[in-house]
Amino acid sequence: MSNFHELIKKRRSIRKFTEEPISPEDVESILKAALMSPSSKSTNPWQFVLVEDKEILEKLSYCKKSSSKLIAGCALAVVVLADPLSSDVWIEDSSIASIMMQLQAEDLGLGSCWVQVRERYTAEDTPSEEYVRLLLDIPLQLQVLSVIAFGHKAQERSPFDEEKLQWEKIHIGKFNINQLTD
Repeated sequence: MSNFHELIKKRRSIRKFTEEPISPEDVESILKAALMSPSSKSTNPWQFVLVEDKEILEKLSYCKKSSSKLIAGCALAVVVLADPLSSDVWIEDSSIASIMMQLQAEDLGLGSCWVQVRERYTAEDTPSEEYVRLLLDIPLQLQVLSVIAFGHKAQERSPFDEEKLQWEKIHIGKFNINQLTD
């Protein structure tokens, strides 16, 4: 990485991937990024399940009513879990680890997309977390936050347009209610 600003500007959710597998070295780099992510009080409440098997990826793609079909076409899915008994901020810590993996993937030229699982449902109205738990034999004490799909990009997306940044969402010193009505 030569420029972090360019990296965050360029990182976009990619939903279409090529058939090319991800190299073991790149998978290791992605996982290192997760394992080096910060967590409250260094509790590291997260766990990660890697899925590369195409049959399991296909089944995993049904974990939600919508927006999860892309998992079937990815080369690697990382299921992000955490133990809520080890940290009251397991969601935040796991989210940080997730974006660290996504930024590392982008730095490697790979695409990724977050698929929310927590508080979502399958087409049959089964909780998505329960569906993923049963599919991957996840112990009950662990909560499933999300699935991050990774792969070689089969689509390109334009970088974020800095002209469209919502500066009105920034408040200096204290919240300015007048900004909401201007």
